[in-house]
Amino acid sequence: MPSKRDVVFPPDRHALYELHRYSPAIRSNGFLFVSGQVGSRKDGSAEPDLATQVRKAFANLNAILAAAGSSFEDVVDTTIFMVDPDAKFETIWEVAAEYWGEAPYPTVTAIGVTWLSGFDFEIKVIAKLP
Repeated sequence: MPSKRDVVFPPDRHALYELHRYSPAIRSNGFLFVSGQVGSRKDGSAEPDLATQVRKAFANLNAILAAAGSSFEDVVDTTIFMVDPDAKFETIWEVAAEYWGEAPYPTVTAIGVTWLSGFDFEIKVIAKLP
């Protein structure tokens, strides 16, 4: 019999989880697998300013990590998706540095995409639970 998923929800979750039918994060075998987080407002709409959108994505990510008793310092693997990286990478990476912390850094894969459902930036992570 399959086991139930151990889902982690942030305390003030936005509308996208229900709208698109996905869990914010799943705890499994000492790790936290966090779904891609975007810079959404509470109603699920995209924050129009890129820097603010990236900050909101990190705020959403950090809320999930905190709900699991974790923090960005526990992140071991990061995947970043961005629309039009040639034009937006510098802004995204400058804002991300505010949250990245000190070395040693997590692994990171950055992927340029053509579509993120109205968003310009998305971040997903795997964290080792304390």
